[in-house]
Amino acid sequence: MRLRSGVFAASCLLVEALGVALFLRGFFPVPVRSLPRREARGDPPAEPAPPGPGMVSNWTKIPPPLFKKVVIVLIDALRDDFVFGSKGKQFMPYTTQVVERGTSYSFIAEAKPPTVTMPRIKALMTGSIPGFIDVIVNLNSPALLDDNLIRQAKTAGKRIIFYGDDTWVKLFPKHFVEYDGTTSFFVSDFTEVDDNVTRHLDRVLKREDWDLLILHYLGLDHIGHMTGPNSPLVGPKLREMDNVLKKIHISLLSKEEASLPNLLVVCGDHGMSETGSHGGSSEGEVHTPLLFISSAFEKRSGPLTQPKLVQQTDLASTLAVGLGLPISRNSVGNLILPVVGGKTMREQLRFVHLNGFQLSRLLQENTPAYEKDPGYEHFKIAEKSHGNWIKLYLEGNNSEILLNLGKKVLKQYLEALKILSSSLSKQVAQYDMYSMMVGTVIIMEVLLLLLLSFPKALSSRAEFEVPLSPPLFSLLFYLMCLMLCAVHVIVCTSAESLCYFCSMSWLTAVGVMMLISALMCGILSAIAKIFENSRLPLKNPVVSSSRWSEINVLILAGTIGHVLSLGASSFIEEEHQTWYFLINTLCLALCQELCRNNFLLKEYDPQHGTTVKQNFDSIGEASECKNIDIPAGGNSKLGKASSSAEFIQRSDKWISLASPWIILICCRLLRSLNQTGVQWAHRPDFGHWLTSSEHKSELSFLAAVSLLMIFFLVQRRCSLVSKIAMALGLLGVYSYRAAIGNVVFPWQHDTKDISKGITEARFVYVFILGIVFTGTKDLLKSQVISADSSVKSTGLWEVYSGLVLLAALLFRPHNLPVLVFCLLIQTMMTKYIWRPLKFDAAQITIMHYWFGQAFFYFQGNSNGIATVDVSAGFVGLESYVEIPAIFLTAFATYAGPLLWAIHLLCYLSSEVNSVLLLPSLNCTATLYCETVQDFPLQGFSGSGSRLFLLRSNAFNSSCHLHCFGNRSALPPVHMERLLTKTTL
Repeated sequence: MRLRSGVFAASCLLVEALGVALFLRGFFPVPVRSLPRREARGDPPAEPAPPGPGMVSNWTKIPPPLFKKVVIVLIDALRDDFVFGSKGKQFMPYTTQVVERGTSYSFIAEAKPPTVTMPRIKALMTGSIPGFIDVIVNLNSPALLDDNLIRQAKTAGKRIIFYGDDTWVKLFPKHFVEYDGTTSFFVSDFTEVDDNVTRHLDRVLKREDWDLLILHYLGLDHIGHMTGPNSPLVGPKLREMDNVLKKIHISLLSKEEASLPNLLVVCGDHGMSETGSHGGSSEGEVHTPLLFISSAFEKRSGPLTQPKLVQQTDLASTLAVGLGLPISRNSVGNLILPVVGGKTMREQLRFVHLNGFQLSRLLQENTPAYEKDPGYEHFKIAEKSHGNWIKLYLEGNNSEILLNLGKKVLKQYLEALKILSSSLSKQVAQYDMYSMMVGTVIIMEVLLLLLLSFPKALSSRAEFEVPLSPPLFSLLFYLMCLMLCAVHVIVCTSAESLCYFCSMSWLTAVGVMMLISALMCGILSAIAKIFENSRLPLKNPVVSSSRWSEINVLILAGTIGHVLSLGASSFIEEEHQTWYFLINTLCLALCQELCRNNFLLKEYDPQHGTTVKQNFDSIGEASECKNIDIPAGGNSKLGKASSSAEFIQRSDKWISLASPWIILICCRLLRSLNQTGVQWAHRPDFGHWLTSSEHKSELSFLAAVSLLMIFFLVQRRCSLVSKIAMALGLLGVYSYRAAIGNVVFPWQHDTKDISKGITEARFVYVFILGIVFTGTKDLLKSQVISADSSVKSTGLWEVYSGLVLLAALLFRPHNLPVLVFCLLIQTMMTKYIWRPLKFDAAQITIMHYWFGQAFFYFQGNSNGIATVDVSAGFVGLESYVEIPAIFLTAFATYAGPLLWAIHLLCYLSSEVNSVLLLPSLNCTATLYCETVQDFPLQGFSGSGSRLFLLRSNAFNSSCHLHCFGNRSALPPVHMERLLTKTTL
């Protein structure tokens, strides 16, 4: 059976979509959970039974609370060095004094990635490690159904009051007796978002009708997003938080009773990176301070020591014990022993036994071979020693032996807790490896089939023969089906954990096995055809001239090499290096191609002859359609004009030869602007130098020059109205940045009049919408009223210009040169490389994709969530509006790839040989979709993440080959007919 290339490619993409869906179902894990509440409910465990007859412990209840009132102050994005470093001593003197000389215990809490707010709140209140799917749900948090500290406190009759980030209100609906939530996404707000919390303090601290008070301050996080951790705004905000903590601490001390003390807990949900963002796994993002302040603790004395490292999940277990509540069933945290260190030995042993029992039960419910786990074995040994200690205690033994044995048992428990917690943390997010492997096999088979079919796609027929009848392949098909079904049975019957693919019906599973077998037979058939054709004599001389050029080989090798490189985590973390290498190599290959075209390729080259002749013929036909009448008396003028044209042609040739080297220099300068990745992201770069407060004048000058260059590069193809709108819009961009204090006007001597720039940003939005509307009107006019290609080309360019203006508004000032170099490289490649070399649509499409990916990293982005600039989503907004905020954030993040994709459409629509436009629209849409699917994934770890990115980029590679295969899928006559009926 024969299939045309379009049908074949569409079938391959559909099959790949199936593989992607199966892979993703296994990749996003379902966290380990305890039994459902109704089955798991029961009385807490009693103390370990002492050996010997007739001896029973009488302590069977949960210990009473250790604190009367607990106040949790969560300061969003509070890094550990903001409290324990030089900033803490300078801006938080009261907190520093309490930490160094007061009745407190201080720790550094380590948060697990992804370090975004909603998963961190879950970890703090449940003690579990949230899955990475929570990064997506972070935008719209659903109610938390897992067992957690808030639910346990409400069930026990505790009265809870909350003020701050409304994520808590969404996670714990109907749990607070009083609350006032503020949106966490409006990052331009530094003051009101915290004032809305602090304004309740004086009133609520005087009241006695609450047991647990939770305050979540967002201002510091917003400052980090907007200006970074080294901003001059950080110090005043830390001083404000210090005053809040002082007020709360003094109030709690003044209201303490003799029976039970109060407790103040100070913590952060996550830290912030050196750029002010968060979501990744750098030290600044995962290390946060954790302070316990209470009069129940001993006053610190002696030299100050480095705070001990604990896990963020340990807070849930510690607070549960402090409030006299059961530990959350899904918690993997350990009790922080110093908090209960002032209690008797029996009480301390009781606390750690409850924690160990909860962890061991969670291990039993999620691990079939739990008895062999080292942590479980250590716990049983400690439990036995605990029974011996209770026996001595009940016998009234108060000697030194009892104390030493108690310390030994306590040490055994702590060791068991550490191992149990570690074992559970490794299992808490298990990948469904079987489903992932099946999905990967499907995708890799399709990719290999496309690679083997690629040479045939370049022929004029562009048809593919699908083997259905040969007996050998039929027999192989049945044998493979039987073998895969047998493997499926073995895996599903021996799997220790739930597997999604095993839970599917047998009919569906057999269908997938048949699909895998059919793809394998197709691959073997394609290989056999290649060997068979290689032995036949070459009959068609035209086919012999269709050998791949160096550019084609580079594109194919670069695409496959990029896919294979993502099999290693280091290449995932530093993916930008791969793209930098590819575009640099591409520039060198283009330089070689230009030298050949200008010096070696005279009239006919066996390798390039056919293509060159066709391109010259097409240009000739186009010129015939545009006859120009020359006056008879203008021979002298004609001679001067021809000599002038010859001079311009010679100068263009040398500029064309220099273009790849100029592009290389531009790319090298852009690499120095923003450090990205993981290994070197902390190193200083030119962007950090520019954004420091000492170099605001230099940044202002650079921003002004960049905006002038943007106007010069964009306005050349715009209408007069759009040129005026572009000039005023760029002026508004500078005014907006001056209003929010990023840059200064020459006549501006101070920065006291800093605002949010709402008016200036909306002023720019008006011009953006005007330019885009003008371009859209021209596009509709070219499609509905007249078929004028120049009107369509102008309309596309004006839409592109409007998006460039939007990018200039959303980019931070130090990133404006990225936009300038993007436009400059596009201009040079269009005029001096693509047009002289006459590349086809497929090659130009993939070059656009490569440069788009490189400019994604030139912006300072990475595969980490921490580099997403959330502040761009709130430019010109007075409050949080979900749809515009998401659109602006996504556009600012992917501006590089998007601008290159739209420039591709502009270029192809402006070319004389517009017949190449239709297949490239398909390629452009495909590349746009795959760009969006490469969402930052640095928070993921382990083999699953490498497999995920390998899968993703295998899919991307097949899209590239699909673009290559489509370039001769339809004869030119048919293509022209389709173009007349196809709208943009």
